[in-house]
Amino acid sequence: MPMPGYVFRDGQPIPDSDPKSQPDGGQLGTSSTDMTRVSTSTSSAMNTPTSSAADGDHPTDSHALANADHDHKGAAQVNEHDTIKNLGWNHHPNDVPDLVGGLDNEDLWTLIRRFNKQMYHVKATTAPLLGGLDLNIADEDEFSPDKLRANVERLYMTVIIGLMGFGKHIARLRSWREPRRTGAFAAAYAVAWIFNLLVPTFLTTVIVLIVYPPSRPFLFPPAPLALVDSNTGGVQSPKAGVLGSHDSATGAPEKHKGEAVEQEASNFVSGIGSIALSSATGKHEQGDPDSDPLNKSVPDPTRLAMAGADAKASAQGGTPNEQHDKTKQPMEDAMWGKMRPVMHIIGDISDGWERFANALSPTAPFPKEKPRLTLAAVLAPALAVSLFTTSAMFMKMAQLGVGVGFFSDPLVWRGLDWLNKNYPDWQKLLQIRNSILKGVPTNAQLTITLFRIGEANKAPLPPPPSSDQPPPNKPKSLNGDDIALDASHEEIQAAIHEDPTEKEAAEVAAATTVGAEEKPKHRHGARILGFFKGTTATGVETKLGVDKVRAKVGSTTAKNHLGVLPKEEERVPTGPVDFKGRYKGHKGWVNISTAAQVPCVSWSKAASDGTGGAVEDSIDRHEKHVAFKVPIQEIQELKKVGGLGWKAKIVVGWATGKTVADGLEIVDKEGNTWKLTAIQDRDELFNRLIAIGGQKWESW
Repeated sequence: MPMPGYVFRDGQPIPDSDPKSQPDGGQLGTSSTDMTRVSTSTSSAMNTPTSSAADGDHPTDSHALANADHDHKGAAQVNEHDTIKNLGWNHHPNDVPDLVGGLDNEDLWTLIRRFNKQMYHVKATTAPLLGGLDLNIADEDEFSPDKLRANVERLYMTVIIGLMGFGKHIARLRSWREPRRTGAFAAAYAVAWIFNLLVPTFLTTVIVLIVYPPSRPFLFPPAPLALVDSNTGGVQSPKAGVLGSHDSATGAPEKHKGEAVEQEASNFVSGIGSIALSSATGKHEQGDPDSDPLNKSVPDPTRLAMAGADAKASAQGGTPNEQHDKTKQPMEDAMWGKMRPVMHIIGDISDGWERFANALSPTAPFPKEKPRLTLAAVLAPALAVSLFTTSAMFMKMAQLGVGVGFFSDPLVWRGLDWLNKNYPDWQKLLQIRNSILKGVPTNAQLTITLFRIGEANKAPLPPPPSSDQPPPNKPKSLNGDDIALDASHEEIQAAIHEDPTEKEAAEVAAATTVGAEEKPKHRHGARILGFFKGTTATGVETKLGVDKVRAKVGSTTAKNHLGVLPKEEERVPTGPVDFKGRYKGHKGWVNISTAAQVPCVSWSKAASDGTGGAVEDSIDRHEKHVAFKVPIQEIQELKKVGGLGWKAKIVVGWATGKTVADGLEIVDKEGNTWKLTAIQDRDELFNRLIAIGGQKWESW
């Protein structure tokens, strides 16, 4: 396996093309000359990763930052070669160099992991971007429970965790366990109250916190979230029994930074009611195959909640069926219909929180001072007015505002009608993302900018590391003397470590209970469950075996099922140039070529970077077996699709314990579609494709 820094030869010449050739390319194995749809004469109008515009349009701020010269550079920001560099794909995290200047690799991988869960479907847009950044959520974005789940998880990881931290800071201040800090706050409050300067003092404090970051840990010293008791403000033992992470509510151990919070968010969603049950199982998952017989034959687990309620009503003498209850279907339809705006509201709240966080603590390469100064400038007039406004004047103005709002309805509607006619986009211009936070990214927009930086320098960012081993059940390193809590170093160490005596007692008690009461029942239940699990696994394997036969006689659905449950020995290191995947059921490789004049994505039965042969031979073999080749700049839409339907995924995952290999749909500007299935590293392929071209993307 090559060490980080290994250079791949991914460039192959773009052959002369026939503009009339079909996108699917007919039979596999025809020459690449017939498969290339767009001629090289269009290359002058196409964007390479280092170009400055796309078809005459101005680039986004993200594209401009990706091609800028940065002061503090990581390995992905140094362009030393004309060919792709491998900076640590499929390597141990310790062997990966610092990728982005000013950003730790663990923080970068946290952003990428969450980006992969958030992004399903993107489309290129030509509409002007009022905020200067692309990858905004489309207004017509459709609802799906799986997408709702992702939004609620993001809400937990950003807003809810942030509010938990704020609440625990308040508890620490109110507890007087840190007497100097609480006393200073109390004295400042008393002086401001005596001189009627409470509002100016509050606004001044907020402005200082915004423009001068060192004031934040000084006024609000950080402490691990799980270590602080929200009731007493003192030290508590984490709910997980050990302090294995500093930014999670439970303190659970994690293998990599941010994973504990992500797992908490997943469990948070799984514990919500009927709608969240549908979200947790991913009903109508975006990207389900259009036709999946295995999916149709599996019962719908999200109906269990409704079935349980109907059974209870029947037992009490009710008649819950649709013939007697005419409100059943209309209410279900109304609830599902309202979920789309709810999903959008949750997404907008998370986006706003992320933008404020990135404005207060910007991440390179985005500017550091401008967002903070903008926020301070918004508060400065309010501070000036508050210095000359008494309490009586404030109450008078508030009363006037209530009266004007109540009695001026006709004037308000006429004013809104005038604005809509003369300034159709006035509401969008007032959104914080297009006004005070213009140019400040969400985490997704930050991540795609980092992807573009890597592509601009021929150094694609490696994917987050993964491991099959459980996280170590030991506390993270923590210096108790640096934590401003009313507890000694020994008390803090006792809290963050699992008590061996209590652990042993709990294990003995649990073993005794199981052995004395439930062991026979558990044994029979396990046998029954194992029988059904084995039977289901056999049925799945049989169904997929039948698909192999059906695929040979031409069934498109069966072809799309081939390879969706890859065997462990079939997994090979892939990326950043070649990705193992299937096209029309055939085994092969998806290749991304950026060294040529026109960056392209293609599929062939042979890899191009040396897998299975010498580099030169592999390129020749790849070109001979190309089934299609699409210029990346011509891509209009990218959509992640499931290898199986959502119900089939649940059953297959439970019965076999295997991971389903998913697929990707590529749509060009003329509407031609190429569907790749059983892609080993689908998310990494998706991320490279959206970062290479000059498209302005919208999230759907």
